[in-house]
Amino acid sequence: MKKNKEEKKKRKRRFNLQIFVVTCFFIALFAAMSVYIVNYSVTHKIELISNSYNTRAKVLAKKNIRGSIYANDGQVLVSSYVDGSGTEIRDYKFGKLFSHVVGYSINGRMGIEDRYNYYLINTNAPVSVKAEKDQKNEKYPADDVYTTLDVNLQKVASDALGVYRGAVIVTEPSTGKVLAMVSKPDFDPALIAENWNSYLEDTETGVLVNRATQGLYPAGSTFKILTSIEYIKENPENYNSYRYNCTGSFSKGDERIQCYHGSVHGSLDFTTSFAKSCNSSFANIGMNLNKNKFGQTLDQMLFNSELPTEDFDCAVSRLNVNDETPDADMIQIAIGQGPVGISVMHLNMVTCAIANDGILMKPYVVEKIANCEGKSIKSYKSEKYGSIMGVDEAKVLREMMEAVVKEGTGKRLKNDNYYACGKTGSAEYGSVKGESHAWFTGYAGLYDGKEKCEPDICITIIVEGAGAGGEYAVPIAKRIFDAYYGITIEPE
Repeated sequence: MKKNKEEKKKRKRRFNLQIFVVTCFFIALFAAMSVYIVNYSVTHKIELISNSYNTRAKVLAKKNIRGSIYANDGQVLVSSYVDGSGTEIRDYKFGKLFSHVVGYSINGRMGIEDRYNYYLINTNAPVSVKAEKDQKNEKYPADDVYTTLDVNLQKVASDALGVYRGAVIVTEPSTGKVLAMVSKPDFDPALIAENWNSYLEDTETGVLVNRATQGLYPAGSTFKILTSIEYIKENPENYNSYRYNCTGSFSKGDERIQCYHGSVHGSLDFTTSFAKSCNSSFANIGMNLNKNKFGQTLDQMLFNSELPTEDFDCAVSRLNVNDETPDADMIQIAIGQGPVGISVMHLNMVTCAIANDGILMKPYVVEKIANCEGKSIKSYKSEKYGSIMGVDEAKVLREMMEAVVKEGTGKRLKNDNYYACGKTGSAEYGSVKGESHAWFTGYAGLYDGKEKCEPDICITIIVEGAGAGGEYAVPIAKRIFDAYYGITIEPE
């Protein structure tokens, strides 16, 4: 009997201990979940408030009048006012000019209007201002967004692209600031609601797509930048010894490619192959690369991964190269054709890194958030992503891109006011022979005596279906470079 009682007591103690352990576990779990939820709410408050399912945004919109968006010189790009009927109107001062980068705020959101919606509907107005508005029964002024965008460069880029479909990005390679971003066809953000259904039905032009960040294109000869980087990495001591005799075409098995327009370039070294954009020579270079190593270099150059661009939704550039890649594909890849797909933003970032000794700065378009009296609430600074190529590789590429302007496909950029370096491209697409997009990517800087100063500006351009990059994209780049350096553009 005594044994039974002892056994019952032991079982009860074990049972109580089990209950205690389980209780403690669930208390700890609940505490951890609470901490996580609170932490998530604090660290993701912008996404949570901007979520279309969150009614908090609607409450703020009724309470505050949406903030303004400014250019880098203080010009107002977008503001809001209340009309006679009490309706809040969003006023886009430049119409279509900043349509894709600034975006819109009704029928969904896009661009800066979307990314910085949290700040544009919240207010940090002083108490005195709120009291004044309360007396007048008016909405509080929400915070304003100040951007890096340059109105003049945006106008020049848009005018230069003209009626063509395509995109232009202008950036500072040393900081990552986006100075201009044009995508065409464009639209008037003020008429979004009115034209919404027609935009949704439009399956041909993709007018709402920001081609500068969301478009994915064959890279054409601009990809020879990547092929060159890999060749230099694999042949650091003897890349300058490279020689090739171009007869106008290159064949490997059943695969045959031609130089653009059937050009015969003759005897070439590495730099001249790049400057003349010789397809045959680069197909030959591609066939001598280590495929696995090239694949690793492409990954290092941000292919097949999201770009570090917090202000923009960017397409992921696609290209996988490894030992299984067929030779027929490698011939095409080496000259930027076949399975190559790259965004204009990505190519601009690679070019910026070349101009910046291999260091990539994260692109950004917003400088600061300020309240209605101009007091800074939050500021944004240049942020280094890291090195995506070696200093020596970047130096060699700069010399090769300079040769493109001095003796190659970018000769139209030669001038006495500034130095320009770059790479042109003609990217074939579709099933019709000869159809190609015109590319240019490059940078410019001033001289200090005979010495080159650090590059000031980087430009990447695609003109859809136009043809040769040297004929169509380079003149656009020249107009933007000239405008940046204050050079009068003569009428054509």
